[in-house]
Amino acid sequence: MKLFEEMPLLGILRGITAQDVPPLAQIVLDSGLKAIEITMNTPNAPELIQQMRNILDKKVLVGAGTVLSMEQLFAALNAGAEFIVLPTLQTDVVEYCAKNNIPVFPGALTPQEIYDAWNAGAYMVKAFPAKFFGPSYFKEVKGPFNDIKLLACGGVSADNMSEFFECGADGVAFGGSVFNLKKLGSGDIDIIYQNLKKTVDAYPK
Repeated sequence: MKLFEEMPLLGILRGITAQDVPPLAQIVLDSGLKAIEITMNTPNAPELIQQMRNILDKKVLVGAGTVLSMEQLFAALNAGAEFIVLPTLQTDVVEYCAKNNIPVFPGALTPQEIYDAWNAGAYMVKAFPAKFFGPSYFKEVKGPFNDIKLLACGGVSADNMSEFFECGADGVAFGGSVFNLKKLGSGDIDIIYQNLKKTVDAYPK
């Protein structure tokens, strides 16, 4: 995860198709983003993950998101997923990943959930949905849990990203607000690139 640690920003792709992958891969490369996930509730997700990995050729980390079962985990890993993201804590999935040195981001929100997810073996706990609690929530959680790494997901934008980091987030994730499927469907890839570049450039280096 060296690339992600250099720039802890994670892009989320959901509901894309095979024809979307090449242009999306190109703008991800051009923007400087270092990690991208394709959610497993996207039709043909394993094939898309493999396609994305082949195009990006180790220049960007490609992972699987919305993994909710061991079956989905193995499908993602067989497709070449380099990290795993969950919306919740599925203990069997997280423990398998931790045991096999696969970076895993289980979802959690409350202090108890965050603590349990970290103890299960999380590489970083995805605090989701972050937008309902805001950046200040991360500052409060980091009080007792200063060693737990947190990924803010849900409601993060170029405008508030720095505040999330200032309040203790160790990384952030973003999806539909940047990768707008309506604009992708109408061929407005340049607008998506501009939004992505703006978001990447907002990272407080």
